[in-house]
Amino acid sequence: MEHGFIRGMLDVKVLVLYIMNRVAYPVDIQKIYDLVYQDDKLSYFDLAQAVPQMVETGHLQAVDSERYVITEKGREACSVTEDTIAYPVMLRAQAAVEQFNRMIRRGSFVKTNVQCVSEGEYAVQLSLNDEHSDLLRLELLAPSQKHAHRLAKAFSERAEVVYRVIMDQLLTEMKEDT
Repeated sequence: MEHGFIRGMLDVKVLVLYIMNRVAYPVDIQKIYDLVYQDDKLSYFDLAQAVPQMVETGHLQAVDSERYVITEKGREACSVTEDTIAYPVMLRAQAAVEQFNRMIRRGSFVKTNVQCVSEGEYAVQLSLNDEHSDLLRLELLAPSQKHAHRLAKAFSERAEVVYRVIMDQLLTEMKEDT
């Protein structure tokens, strides 16, 4: 008895359509592989063969030389075929796509920039935005490029925490010294 959902190229393509129908941003073939790898029977070579075929048939479209989006024809095919995907595989693929979409969306709200101001001094510009405007814009000076990049990385990972701590500190009523 064979284990796994992927039995042939058709299964690979159905799974690719499923994730591409749910991913909110253009993705390259490596990211497609990361998202569809929910079954031990799937190999990168299967995907490297399936994606160009799906572009040829009009189910996927290359938006530049390396990233892809689903077409209307692909969406229609997905709606007809997605119920053939094994339920556990579908759940894992959906969770992977949701996590990817959250990560990309969050990345569009958190921005960092490192600039050399003078020899041995770097400006680190940090911002946290929502859909409408900047929530926080901060510029720090760092004594080295290494420190500047560490500040940028730490802010990227914890921007919401930094924002919350600053707001808490600024909005908490100060106790009068008596």
